[in-house]
Amino acid sequence: MRELSLYILDIAQNSISAGASLIEISVEENTQSDFLTITITDNGCGMSSEQISLVTDPFYTTRTTRRVGLGLPLFRMAAEQAGGNLGIESVLGKGTTVAANFVLSHIDRAPLGDLQGTITALIRLNPDRDFLFRHSIDQRSVTVDTRVLRNVLGEIALNTPEVMSWISEYIDEQEKTLSGLLPGKTELL
Repeated sequence: MRELSLYILDIAQNSISAGASLIEISVEENTQSDFLTITITDNGCGMSSEQISLVTDPFYTTRTTRRVGLGLPLFRMAAEQAGGNLGIESVLGKGTTVAANFVLSHIDRAPLGDLQGTITALIRLNPDRDFLFRHSIDQRSVTVDTRVLRNVLGEIALNTPEVMSWISEYIDEQEKTLSGLLPGKTELL
């Protein structure tokens, strides 16, 4: 995969397959320390220590539709090629956390890609799940929490076209502000 946002999409899909009702996605960029950390945490079924040791093997998968699982092995390789690492913590019945660290300025670090598209696709295609997305650059951050949106919207579904359009535009505007392309402050939603 050429963009880190595609790994986020793949791992979040694994979380959904594991029965997670809440998936937390954090992208933290620290320009002074020169690191990028991507963390995906879920409250799904979790994994045993044996499964954890196998999930970065491309020839291990729990899927029945194909015999290989390349998401985590390629994500680990992308992190290692950019001077970082990948770690997995999991507890059976409680959930899993996947964290990848990268040297932010490393020449081989893949670009973040379309975070807005990734998050809006996850929300649109999984209206029965909750997502907490946080992207920070140094001291600035943007947060979108579907639980907050659900409370505000009441009976209106998150995946209605009008709501999805607003979510998409909101994330896009906040990401531009965060990266310095638009003046203003990022906000918490």
